[in-house]
Amino acid sequence: MAKFRKKPVVIEAVQLLNTPMSILEVERFIAQKEDIGHTSCRRAEDAWDDYEKILERQGGRVIKTLEGDMMASFGDWIIKGVNGEFYPCKPDIFEKTYEPA
Repeated sequence: MAKFRKKPVVIEAVQLLNTPMSILEVERFIAQKEDIGHTSCRRAEDAWDDYEKILERQGGRVIKTLEGDMMASFGDWIIKGVNGEFYPCKPDIFEKTYEPA
């Protein structure tokens, strides 16, 4: 069986924490790709307190990925892929796979 190594690729990522600043940072990060007019980012600006409560009840935020909607839990990293797509990554996997560039 042949062996392969992952190509070294620099990615952008932010960690979703249960703090207002972290939630805002994730919303701004994801807003680069999503339709701002109809996303939770707009709701975050209009009713921030309600939005934080919704995320707390859900335990995180839904991320639209190429494979469909995925839940990013608090503590997960949100990664921007090489084609501009976003997806969540568990902290232990992120730590094993990525290092600061």
